[in-house]
Order: sequence, then C-alpha cells, then structure tokens
Amino acid sequence: MDKEKVIEVSNLAASFGDTVVLSDVSFSAYKGEVTIILGSSGSGKSTVLKHLLGLYPVLKGRVKVLGRDISRLTEKEQLELYMQMGVFYQNGALLNSMTVGENVALPLKQHTTLPDSLVEDIVNMKLGLVNLGHAKNLFPSELSGGMLKRAALARAIALDAPVLFFDEPGAGLDPISLESLDQLIVNLKEQLGMSIIMVTHEVSSILRIANRVVYLDKGNVAFEGTLKEALQCNVESVRQFFSLIDDVDKVKQA
Repeated sequence: MDKEKVIEVSNLAASFGDTVVLSDVSFSAYKGEVTIILGSSGSGKSTVLKHLLGLYPVLKGRVKVLGRDISRLTEKEQLELYMQMGVFYQNGALLNSMTVGENVALPLKQHTTLPDSLVEDIVNMKLGLVNLGHAKNLFPSELSGGMLKRAALARAIALDAPVLFFDEPGAGLDPISLESLDQLIVNLKEQLGMSIIMVTHEVSSILRIANRVVYLDKGNVAFEGTLKEALQCNVESVRQFFSLIDDVDKVKQA
C-alpha cells in the first residue's frame, strides 16, 4: 500500500533577479514521517520552505500541500489550508508582551470562535504536552532558551494542524536542550500523528528524528530517500555532510 503524500513538489524553480536559487526541485513528504530538508548554505533550503508555506508565489513548477495545489487556491481556500499547517519559527517568534499562555491561545482566538473556557483548557493541554504547564503565566523574557522553544512548539500545535513546519528549531540550543527538544518532537509526532517538515543543519538532530532526507545542492535535489539510504549513498555532497559524525555507523547498522 502506497504511503499518503502530504507534500508534493514538482519541478519547482525560483530566481531573484539574475540569481537562480532553485533550478528543478522535485520531492515528496509522507504522512506520519519527519522529512528533513538539508544542504549547505545557499543551497535553497529556506527558499523551498517559504514556497511550501505560501510566503513565495510558485512561478514555475507545482507545490501541493495536503493534496492541494497552493497556487490555484482562492483566498478562502488558502486560509483553510493554512489552518492545517503549524509553523515553528527559528527564533520562536513569541510576542514578548504576552504570557506563554496568551501566546499559545493567540491562534485559537484568531482563527476559531471557541469559548474562552475551552481555549483555556486547550492551552493547558498543549503546555502539558511540552512539559511547560508551570510556565503558563510567565513572559518569554523569563524563559530559558529550551523553554522558549517548547513554548513555541505548544503554540505551533495549538490548532492540531496535521502538518508541522520547522525552521532550524535547534538553533542556539546546547546539546542537552537540543536532544530534549528532539525527543519531544518525536513524542508529539507519535502521539498526535503529525507529519513534520524540517529545515535544519543539526546533524545530531537528523540522526535522532529523521525518517526521510531531501538534500539540496546548488538549487537541485542531490538526494531523496530514507535516512539509512542517505547515510549509505555515494553522492559526494551528502557523504561529506555526514562523514565526520561518530554516530553515523550506528545508524547505518540499525
């Protein structure tokens, strides 16, 4: 039985002025999996992510999210699709003037007509899922780096979006906090059945959480496949990316 695709990118190309950023990018991401988009600096990772989120218009090629071609949606259909997409930004993007609980409640209050009592219950549940119930009334400035990331994650899952997008979630975290965040992401994926698309350069995270890898090189897909296939492939840029990591052999043998 074929796996259900949550993302389909076909022949995506993008340029800024005379600079070609994406040449001919095609790949898929599947339901219930963590798909990592990686590559060297300037390879086009962020540009792909912004196309997936609808932040850049698709001028050449096709991008489908949850079976919908995002360039052919009406404004109403776009809003309905965005309600099914959670986003975790690199810096957390929490509003400093609001408490953690108010930040998590924000998408619920903006996009639903749920009564305040139910919103409160949902906020408590989401904060509990990320082990942050005690921080509900704290402000972002009172949180550690790891706590900020977990608060941002709670807000990203507030609407129970089936697809969650991450932009460098581990940026700025120490190794222990990073491993804790990775484990939390895996737990939430399994508990909530989410599909995760992540841009990251943190190799330790990739080894811990990735199901599939899409490796970009100079605006093209140099490799697409499972993590194990990525670690065993002969593509030079992919091989070099993983070559200095001690744990790679363990994953290869798993």
